[in-house]
Formats: sequence, structure tokens, C-alpha cells
Amino acid sequence: MKYHTIEMLTSAVSPAQYPAPNLPEIALAGRSNVGKSSFINAMVGRQGVARTSSQPGKTQTLNFYEIDHQFRFVDLPGYGYARVSKRERERFNQFISDYLHQRENLVALLLLMDFRHPPTVLDLGMKEFADELEIPYAIVTTKIDKIKRSQYSKHIHSFVQLLDLPSDEALFLFSSEDRTGAADLWDVIHSLVE
Repeated sequence: MKYHTIEMLTSAVSPAQYPAPNLPEIALAGRSNVGKSSFINAMVGRQGVARTSSQPGKTQTLNFYEIDHQFRFVDLPGYGYARVSKRERERFNQFISDYLHQRENLVALLLLMDFRHPPTVLDLGMKEFADELEIPYAIVTTKIDKIKRSQYSKHIHSFVQLLDLPSDEALFLFSSEDRTGAADLWDVIHSLVE
């Protein structure tokens, strides 16, 4: 699926800086190196819409991307990056929490997790936080192209078990390289924003 207009609207650290709440928003949460920017670029079929960096922890604001004037992706700061001071981490956590609890037009949360590794303590914490929020969420496992297909079932089983999921249908496997999984995710997103 290709979109005609994709615009990086603004970067924000407080509600006063958010765009008007006139469109549905889908927030993206994940570890600093999970590939959230690559996910956005692959989903909209454009390179360079969201800037990727070889340096984890670059996203330190909430970044709002408007898609065809219909809805927005909101890229949240990555969690778990060691080089960020404890004070900075606490500040990020606070404005992420404020956004997720208070944003009235937030319709869903996508939890991005690296398929190559079992969910971390921080991933588990984010999933527990998502369970507490009264909004739909989905777990998207990224970088599946880095794993042999013969290893998929082992990794899927690990995620289902560690995240205490009812079935593997709760997981969306995704690759930014070849856009595997994008169509399934668009089906979910369209059902949420229409």
C-alpha cells in the first residue's frame, strides 16, 4: 500500500506541543534499536520519512507523522538505552505515560519487539503497561528477516510463552526489508482508524 502524503508534523515533549486531536493516532513503542523508524518507512512505502540512525536512543521526543490526512503514527522514544541518564529516562517515561494515558484520539498502541531475542524485562513491563491501558494494542515482532524460517516456530513459542499470550495470533511478524506482515497490519490499522 502506498500513501500519497506523509508528513512529519512535529516533535513534542508535552501536551502543549501536540497537534490538534482531530485525527486518530497509533503509537509505536519499543526498545531503542527495535526499528521503529524503519517500520514507519516500510509501512508507508517510502524511504527517509522517518529518519533512521545507527545510534540507538536518537528518538527523544514524540514524533507525529500524518498519513494522507487520515491518521497519524506517533513514534515514542525508545526504552532501554543505557547511555541515556537515569534522569532523562525518567523524563521520557513521564511524557510517554502522560501521552498514553491522556491523549483522547489515541486508538491503538503497537508494541515493537525484536524477533531475534526473547522479550526483555522492559518489553514485559511495556506489555503489562499496555494491558492496563483501555486501548487496543498489538505486538509486532521486527527483523524477522534476520532469522532462518526453520527457527520461526521456536521464536514464536518463546514470545507466546514469555508474554503470556493466548495464542500466536496475537503476534504480527514483520520485516522492514521486504515488508512481510505489512498487509496484515494495514488491515488492523484500517479497522481502527475508519
